[in-house]
Order: sequence, then structure tokens, then C-alpha cells
Amino acid sequence: MNRLAFDNVEGSLFQLTGQLLEKGILGSLNSPRKRMILPLHRKQDAEVQRMINFLQPGTYIRPHRHPLPHATESLVMIRGSILFITFDDSGSQLEVNPLSALPFPGVLDIEPGVWHTFLVREPDTILFECKKGPYDAAADKEFAEWSPQEGSREAELWLEERNRSVKSV
Repeated sequence: MNRLAFDNVEGSLFQLTGQLLEKGILGSLNSPRKRMILPLHRKQDAEVQRMINFLQPGTYIRPHRHPLPHATESLVMIRGSILFITFDDSGSQLEVNPLSALPFPGVLDIEPGVWHTFLVREPDTILFECKKGPYDAAADKEFAEWSPQEGSREAELWLEERNRSVKSV
């Protein structure tokens, strides 16, 4: 499976089930990117973008920011844990925020323009994400020039170094 995401859900009501959790986890395990998105918004141009991200350790979320003035982003942990990392404009690490589903669901909300990434710490990590839409691939994200491109050997090395440097957090 080389898809980046499942199809958008349909109908007027969505409920997360154990079967969908297993499908998403399997999707992330079979993805070369080690992650899979289940979009909850019914149309890609929805005003509010809601999605469930299924993630495995070793996935590389290229550092980026959301440049549009309305582009806040909220994360809620459903299962597992991540380390959410913020950076300054030159790529120096500012904060490392552990976020876990236990003992209670971790919640993180960031304002537009914040350089960030996260490292997945546990297999089968699942998080809910919500952003203002509509989605426009050309304007949604600005990738950090100081970070390696996804899929490159440099990205693997960058991820390994980040994981070493935050091991104690």
C-alpha cells in the first residue's frame, strides 16, 4: 500500500471503532512512510480539517510550519506517545513536549507560524488532529529549508540524531 491516506469518511455521523483502529494501524505498518491518515472531514475542501493519524516509530515528519494566519493546529492523543518539538527560524531546538494518551489524553494546540515536528515513541500511536480548512496543498505547509527532504538518507540520519538527543525526555 503506497497511499498517504484512506478515503474520506462518508455519512452524517462518524464513530471510531476497534475495527477502524486496527485498519489504521495495519495501514501505517504497511506504509513505507510508517503512517496513515484517516480523514474525518467528508470533503477535502471542508472548512475544518479533522483526521486521525496512525503512526509508527521511525516515521519522519519533516519540520514545517503553517504560515497562514488562521492555521492553528490541535492534537489529541488517542493511543501511544510522541515528543513534539519546536524550533526557531534557524533550526535550533526550542522545546520538547512529551505528549501521551496515558494517564489521560494529552492535548497540544499551536498557533500559526511555529516550526515543529514530532517523534513517535510507541508502536501503534494514534492521534486526532484538527486544523482550519479548506486544505490547499500549496499553502498548508512551509517545510523548513534547514531540514532534510522526506525519503532521503539525510532524513534518516536527522531522525536518528533527534531520537538520540531527546532519549531522556
